[in-house]
This record gives sequence, structure tokens and C-alpha cells, in this order.
Amino acid sequence: MEKPALEVLNKEFSIYRFPSAERVPPSVFESSFYWIGKTDEELSVVCESSVMLGGGEENDGWSCLKVQGPIDFSVSGVLAGISATLASAQIAILALTTFDTDYILVKSSQLEKALDALDSAGYEVKKP
Repeated sequence: MEKPALEVLNKEFSIYRFPSAERVPPSVFESSFYWIGKTDEELSVVCESSVMLGGGEENDGWSCLKVQGPIDFSVSGVLAGISATLASAQIAILALTTFDTDYILVKSSQLEKALDALDSAGYEVKKP
């Protein structure tokens, strides 16, 4: 399988955790990029750090890599290859998947190390 190209999004992101019964804060929709996940245990939100949600548990300082897509549903191993490359470099990730593609968040303090690891593994990464 050919390795997909990646693009670094030119924004910083925050990850929020709220109780499951909490409603999505309306200000999240001010972000040009957001992701919402809800389970029986929690409500998780990823959005631009410039958008203040207030409340909940907040974890700031994340950068985002976008896998150039769309990726057909029959293709396997894309996220596994990227996450294995970053895991071998001791870089923790948060993976987000949409209908068209995957996004990988890494702590901004680890971004250059992540880019070096991906480059060494043969991934093409477009920087902003």
C-alpha cells in the first residue's frame, strides 16, 4: 500500500471532556474545525484553541495532521501505519476519523519530532 500524504493544519487545538449528560457548548460551532464524540460515559469535543468552551476538563496545545483523502472504505491500514510510526517515536496521538479521511492530533510540543518520524518512514508531509 502506498503511504498517503499528510498536511499539517495551521491551527492549534484543544480537547475537552464533559459529562455525558452535558449539552454541546454552542460556542464550539464558532470553530472552523470541530469534532464531537458522545458515549454513555462522556462528551468529547475537539476544536480550535481560540474558541473558549468553558467548563469541562480541557487539554490544550494540540496540532493536527490531516491525511489527504478521500480514503475509500475498502482501504485498510492507513491509520495503523501512521500511528505505529508515531508510537515507535514515543509520540501519543488522538485519532479522529470522518467519512472522507483521518486526522491525527499530536501535542504541539511534539510536532517537529512527529514530522521527523513520519518523514523518516517515507510519508510526505505538507507544512503550512
